[in-house]
Amino acid sequence: MKKYFIQKTPFVVPTTDGKLIEEHHGLATTNNSEISIAHMIAPPGWSEPFQTPEFEEYTYIIKGKKQFIIEDETVVLEAGQSIKIEKNTCVQYSNPFHEPCEYIAICTPAFSMDLANREE
Repeated sequence: MKKYFIQKTPFVVPTTDGKLIEEHHGLATTNNSEISIAHMIAPPGWSEPFQTPEFEEYTYIIKGKKQFIIEDETVVLEAGQSIKIEKNTCVQYSNPFHEPCEYIAICTPAFSMDLANREE
C-alpha cells in the first residue's frame, strides 16, 4: 500500500455565485475531517455572508486581491500574501475588486457548512 495519495480529480463544489471551488482534500473529496485544502477563484464583485467558523482558516493569494472584514477591521491581501484567521472569529470574505482573485484555502479541522456558522 502506498503511503501517499495524489489528487487528480478534486471535487468541484457547486456554487450559485460564480466562485470556483476545487476541494483537493477534505470532507467532500477524501472524507478527511481534519483538514481541507481548496483552490478557489472568486470573481469580481463576489462576497459571502459574515460567518464565525469553528475552524482555523489559512489563505494564500495567488493572483488578484481579496478583502477580509475580521471583526471590525478591514484587511486586503494581494498576490504572494497569506493570512491565518483563528477559529471562532467573525469574518466576511469578498472580492470587491475588478479582477478575479485566485487563492488557496486550508481549514483545520476541515471546512463544513455545519462548522462555518454563516449569518443569514
